[in-house]
Amino acid sequence: MSGPQVQLCLVLHNHQPVGNFDGVFEQAYQDSYLPFLEVFEPFTDLSISLHTSGPLMKWLEKAHPEYLSRVANLVSQGRIEIVGGAFYEPILTMIPTRDRVGQITRFSQWLEQRVCEKVNGMWIPERVWESSLASAISAADISYTVLDDFHFRRAGLRDDQLSGYYIVEDEGKTVRVFPGSERLRYLLPFHEPQDTIDYCRQWAEKTPGAVLVFGDDGEKFGTWPNTKEHVYEKGWLKNFFQALTDNRDWLATTTLGHAVDTTAPRGKIYLPDASYREMIEWALPVNRQIEHDDLIHEIEHQPNFKQIQSFLSGGFWRNFKVKYPETNHMYSRMMYVSGLLKRATAKGIDAAVLASAEDHLYQGQCNCSYWHGAFGGIYLPHLRNAVYQHLLVADRLLEKGMGRPEHWIEATTEDYNFDGRAEIRLANEQITTWISPGAGGTIYELDLLNVGHNLGATIQRRSELYHAKVKRGENENDDTAASIHDQVIFKQEGLDERLQYDQRLRASLIDHFWDEDVVVDDLMASTALERGDFADGEYTAKIRSKPQRVQIMLKREGNAWGVPLKITKGVTQTAGSSEVEIAYLIEGLPQDGTMHFGVEFNFAGLPDNQDDRFFSNSAGEKLGQMQAVMNCENTNHISLTDLWLGVEVGLSMEQVGHVYTYPVQSVSQSESGFEAVHQAVCVQPHWYIRGDEQGRWSMKMKLNLQTSAQKHINEIEVAASMR
Repeated sequence: MSGPQVQLCLVLHNHQPVGNFDGVFEQAYQDSYLPFLEVFEPFTDLSISLHTSGPLMKWLEKAHPEYLSRVANLVSQGRIEIVGGAFYEPILTMIPTRDRVGQITRFSQWLEQRVCEKVNGMWIPERVWESSLASAISAADISYTVLDDFHFRRAGLRDDQLSGYYIVEDEGKTVRVFPGSERLRYLLPFHEPQDTIDYCRQWAEKTPGAVLVFGDDGEKFGTWPNTKEHVYEKGWLKNFFQALTDNRDWLATTTLGHAVDTTAPRGKIYLPDASYREMIEWALPVNRQIEHDDLIHEIEHQPNFKQIQSFLSGGFWRNFKVKYPETNHMYSRMMYVSGLLKRATAKGIDAAVLASAEDHLYQGQCNCSYWHGAFGGIYLPHLRNAVYQHLLVADRLLEKGMGRPEHWIEATTEDYNFDGRAEIRLANEQITTWISPGAGGTIYELDLLNVGHNLGATIQRRSELYHAKVKRGENENDDTAASIHDQVIFKQEGLDERLQYDQRLRASLIDHFWDEDVVVDDLMASTALERGDFADGEYTAKIRSKPQRVQIMLKREGNAWGVPLKITKGVTQTAGSSEVEIAYLIEGLPQDGTMHFGVEFNFAGLPDNQDDRFFSNSAGEKLGQMQAVMNCENTNHISLTDLWLGVEVGLSMEQVGHVYTYPVQSVSQSESGFEAVHQAVCVQPHWYIRGDEQGRWSMKMKLNLQTSAQKHINEIEVAASMR
């Protein structure tokens, strides 16, 4: 044997999302990143390619600079190749081309200033690929990357063609792409090291000179459930590295860069729009997911299943923006800020402001909260809040940088969320209110610019494929290490009783007509019957503007209990004010009886079970924490206070009524198991209304949004400008 018959590229992808807790970063460092490096260092014959995402790299530079020094030393020895990527791990197909190139080039520059001389390869976040990426990647001076072999199978390649790398092209620009092995993803680290050796030997015998690629999360080596004990304490990783060393006469570990330099491409190919197999299954609507899952279980034991599977297709990543409209809300907000940055750049505003705003925009593009699968994603409030915080800080910086006066007010209308219908943006220097006339005349986003917080960053409770496992309530996992896709771990008891599904998106200013005997538990469980057609109905809209005051007038003619009614509601903001004024007029009401009418508000980012987050009444008396289930009777005021965030939401009603409150909790899946997650607080003032002699009823409310964290937001802006 003249030399190694197989080259194995081990490509690790280490990542923590923007907004994740510092303790999570530290735990992952102690459980995965540091011990992996410590086991790897003594095996001097081995080399790897390492991608560490921008959020994690910046944390490591601050919290553990010694780790980066060790990595840089191994880079200088040729044992580690640094793989770049988009700075803050966006799904590249989700962001404008200018931001794709910007994210990649900025991260390459950051890495080349600290840990390596030149970045030539990159990691594609979540391996989400579309053909147009090739030209953007080439424009960012990247020459190779890794996708899953699933992409190549969908392009028509056979298993024996899934080694080495191929040339992809777009607009005359080319990039080399390696197929990462799904088989290796499932072998490492869950099977014995010898199983990987045997798999590589099969390739050596069939295709001498093959280049095989393992590309997957570094967190599966210690952070995923039960893997720390398996990988380190029981010695799996050390044994694996020893097995590779013992077989180095025919099996060489190498880097992607070395493979590109020493082997020729296998050919040219155009890859279909795809991600890894599991991701495009998660992108399907739930009912189609169930059908897909049932079909796979029906045919997976057939002898020709592998051939059939290569022709099976799941969904399309962009449809997460349809499956979860909340994703589309974040996406459309991000696109608005990206467009604002483009305009500010053309206007030539201060370079430091542009750089700071750009950094916040890029952080707001971090992918993790824009989708959902075997991880929390969209269901993790702290990740959604972090995305919005960075987008709102960028918005505020750019507006100030383009010369806004100290106090201002405006209303604009456009199809902001790309649904074919116009939305309204009502904004001043403190609050931006986003209104959807076509979806119940609701407020779907409520931005507190002084603290960078969107009170509307809620999520609808909806059915998920894995809820069938929750309903069974069976913990199918033991203490052995297993792929995260196969584990069933319950972090709390009684989750099956918390599976409640909403009939519509969680928003504010939703108009309800209820039966008179409806109680708060009915609303919390979403079992109350809607007796009107206003909650989801289309409203017409008109903007009334004065120099310092703007009102949005929303009208709808509908019915409740078959009685024709007309609702007119006005939303008003004033320059220099932190109040949103809301006025209602209902016409056509009967005079001989009452109707039960409620206006629903949902406020996100106010956590439960915390003493410094609480309800209070007009006298300042605390009524309970944010998880309180109440019907506050005969009142005209309720406040929600978050002392940590520095926010007080005061809702005052002109007419005395009652106020329902309850927490909105989802049951979702994360890396560590199934859990109930506090998503929002629902506050619903309600009245038993009767028409006057003209059949009319009117009422005014004030939403007073006080913030006391101006210093905090200024510190965020300054810190970004110094990066």
